[in-house]
Amino acid sequence: MRPRSLFQSRGTLAELFSGRANSFGLLRLLLASSVVVSHVYPLAWGHLDPLWKRSGEQTDLGKMAVIGFFVLSGFMITGSGRRITIGRYSWHRALRIMPGLWGSLVVSTLVIMPLLYRWQHHTLNGFWSHPNGPKTYLSGTWNTSLTGGWDVSGVIAEGVRRHTNFDQSVNGALWSLKYEILCYIVVGLLAAGGVLLRARRFVPLTAVALWGLIINDWIDAPAWRGIPGDLGSAVNVPFLGPLVFHYIVHLGFVFMIGATFQLYRERVPINDGLALACVLVFLATLQWGGLFVFGYPAFAYLLFWLAIRLPRPFQKVGRKRDYSYGIYIYGFTVEQSLAMLGYAKYGKPVFLACALAGTVALAALSWHLIESPAMKLKDWTPGPVRRLKARRAAAAPAGTAEQADREQDAVRPPTVSA
Repeated sequence: MRPRSLFQSRGTLAELFSGRANSFGLLRLLLASSVVVSHVYPLAWGHLDPLWKRSGEQTDLGKMAVIGFFVLSGFMITGSGRRITIGRYSWHRALRIMPGLWGSLVVSTLVIMPLLYRWQHHTLNGFWSHPNGPKTYLSGTWNTSLTGGWDVSGVIAEGVRRHTNFDQSVNGALWSLKYEILCYIVVGLLAAGGVLLRARRFVPLTAVALWGLIINDWIDAPAWRGIPGDLGSAVNVPFLGPLVFHYIVHLGFVFMIGATFQLYRERVPINDGLALACVLVFLATLQWGGLFVFGYPAFAYLLFWLAIRLPRPFQKVGRKRDYSYGIYIYGFTVEQSLAMLGYAKYGKPVFLACALAGTVALAALSWHLIESPAMKLKDWTPGPVRRLKARRAAAAPAGTAEQADREQDAVRPPTVSA
């Protein structure tokens, strides 16, 4: 038997990927942990992680992790939008994002911040009545809009004044969630309009259009490794609040890359040689520039290649317990707390170990007490809808109800949570 060539395709993404045969769980866990690692530097020492300088100030480890999340979400969420009704799709997306977010807001705002305030002032007097207190913060962050400010009762501001903290926010990591929700809304609209099933080329064309904007900004940038685009331009989106146009374009671009991989997975080859080329392109763009133009697509392909090619034992990670979302939404607050308590004096390895331990503990509680129970409600149907379906089933010809059940089973989402 002839050995397989490095540049010989092992098959397509459609042939090799399945809901139970992939390493998405591991990749999501690594990406979330990378955000925690990246935030160690700015939160406890006041400077970005080493990748920022090594990439010529194009990106850092945390930002690349966010890019990875959007690529994987584009793939999984688009698949969900194709398979289920718009009502069920919206319900699934809300269950995956909002309960965990609300739980983290309650824990950080009503538990962690009061404890830190008392540690600072030896009393809780003034915490609850502060003009920018818990009520203001919760009312402005419950929907990810972050219009209630970034601090709670001046706790973080006091840490900055004491030179233990270098960032003004309780949980700065939440900034990306409203862009994720915006992408969910776009996919929902495309699904409701039949685009994902009958006009799928619209998705790659959208990705190309966004790519064109990035190329244009990159060409106009003062340096090949500079950040393209105007970070100050924003648009106000109902419910989500102000969204920076730069992030809409860049995050929307990588999300649409993931969506394109989903819609055209039968044409995406899983090729070791192509993966090696993507590694070289990605490293080259980090070194000489063009990360946003060429590095992002290369990084996206590498994620799918890893999801298929990593050894089978890795495919079990995150299948039953997905702590990645919890790690993402708790890590920043845990690190801010450790910085305020003076843990930076023990050095980066100890600080990181404590941050990961505290974050994983809270993420595990979030999964078992909030996220997993919420996801069990995926198939819940309001009473009026159930009764309407029952009447239709009773009036339908023999065999139609059984066929409907089989069709419903065929469109259930994969076991990998997104």
